Amino acid sequence: MAKGTSYSAADIEVLEGLEPVRKRPGMYIGGTDGPQGLHHLVKEILDNSVDEAMNGHADTITITLHKDGESVTIEDNGRGIPVDIHPKHKKPALEIILTTLHAGGKFSDHNYVTAGGLHGVGASVVNALSEKLEATVCREGFEWRQSFSRGKTDGPIKKGAATRKKGTRIFFRPDAEIFKNIEFSAERLEKIIEEKSFLYKGLKLIFKNEKGGDQKTFYYPEGIKSFLKSLLEISNQPPVGGECFDLDRSNGIKIEVAFCWNARRRL
Repeated sequence: MAKGTSYSAADIEVLEGLEPVRKRPGMYIGGTDGPQGLHHLVKEILDNSVDEAMNGHADTITITLHKDGESVTIEDNGRGIPVDIHPKHKKPALEIILTTLHAGGKFSDHNYVTAGGLHGVGASVVNALSEKLEATVCREGFEWRQSFSRGKTDGPIKKGAATRKKGTRIFFRPDAEIFKNIEFSAERLEKIIEEKSFLYKGLKLIFKNEKGGDQKTFYYPEGIKSFLKSLLEISNQPPVGGECFDLDRSNGIKIEVAFCWNARRRL
């Protein structure tokens, strides 16, 4: 300890709410200097929508890169994040999920049999590291909206017009105070989206690139078998026997396997 300094209880900091995320973002997204951490934000929100699809509640997810290149919207046609008041915390579930670490419906198998995000930090971390985040939920016959700035609410949740739609839409713009560069790469986003579409067969993912002025749909009914076929096309090595084999079993634990033999190696 340096001469003349003291170390007492008054020197102990207690970070509350989403402060830990903003103080040490690298713990949650792996870093803020390069593109990996920035694009990890998209993965976190996208995984929540994919979880809805994995459990049979959604079949389409739309990812939009806006014209500014610095903001993204992810929308699904799932059940919609709950908006009713939490019995213990006396706040709308949507607000709790987006402003509290380790809050979510995936800690048990009551609502999700399988899920990619299991720790309840994904959406709240994105919110904490975003200059602006707007959540729109279509549920219970109405549209509900709430906006946030750097992890804090801009106001209470608002009940909007009646609608027959269902699902969740999340718009966010990363915080330039956290990231050195907040410009998203369309190519990197496409890769993330295509990988998800290969893993979850039958799920339609639509990528709208407003900055580039184009749109692509990723849909692979055969799942990882389609991924295997794409690898064969890239390598220009047709399988021995001219066929790819796949195995799909679901009995408590879901397992999917796709393989083939070629002249040189196994894929």
